[in-house]
Amino acid sequence: MYHICVMPLETSQYLINNTEGSYIDCTFGGGGHTSYLLNKFEKIKIIAFDWDEDATNRFLEIKKNFNNRVVFIRDNFKNIKNALAEININKVDGILADIGVSSKQLDDLDRGFSFNSDVVDMRMDKRNALTAKEIINSYSRDDLADIFYKYGQEYKSRQIADAISLRRKRGIINTALELKDIVCSVKRPQGKVNPATKVFQALRIFVNDELANLETLLSGAPGLLNQGGRIVLISFHSLEDRIVKQDFKKNASDGKYKILTKKVITASQEEINVNPRSRSAKIRAAEKIINA
Repeated sequence: MYHICVMPLETSQYLINNTEGSYIDCTFGGGGHTSYLLNKFEKIKIIAFDWDEDATNRFLEIKKNFNNRVVFIRDNFKNIKNALAEININKVDGILADIGVSSKQLDDLDRGFSFNSDVVDMRMDKRNALTAKEIINSYSRDDLADIFYKYGQEYKSRQIADAISLRRKRGIINTALELKDIVCSVKRPQGKVNPATKVFQALRIFVNDELANLETLLSGAPGLLNQGGRIVLISFHSLEDRIVKQDFKKNASDGKYKILTKKVITASQEEINVNPRSRSAKIRAAEKIINA
């Protein structure tokens, strides 16, 4: 199963300001947003980025329908400026980033994102060396606690780090299921959310350096946008959303952006019923001010 793109209509309404323009999809994934936009706006072009190997195969399927209207670059979106320069593109009319894990990544037990995985990997790009397994088996108790607290907002970060350190004395932690059980020995379930959710989130963000990548993308975005060009960010938790909100606010105060979303845009109840993972999605959008 590929990622069901969230709020495609709302995304298109905020992103497309030039119906014959060029746009960047920073997080191609299963191609949901790219396909929707190319179908809806028949004269736009999209440069799609993704660092996940699986996205390359998905792109080849989608390209058959759109020919030269879409280009794919396998790279981290933090490298967009240099990657675009290599294909002689300096400015675009819009930038879209969906900062979330795809359904396919979550459901693929070989990737280590799932609680039931036989591995503890969590790399978005398998070319990177650092894995979650290395972190939980070699990082100090204090470093683990800091990661869980900073990137997962886990209030029992130190107790969980203690439990992991104690478990390591019996041997290597090899599977996500083992890690989940360690966390659950410290935290009791509250509602439907698995007690290990925040720890897994923290490890994924740390392994992939997600927040730093987002900050790099945001800092370079004004220089990549044409006048009147737009940037749309879809985030799924408060750490990401706070970074986006603060960046847009700063650029607005500096006279570079006009903020299009005074309040975050969230999914309708109808969409949530069809795609429960859209419940936590938040859209923020901004437009580059003319002559900024």
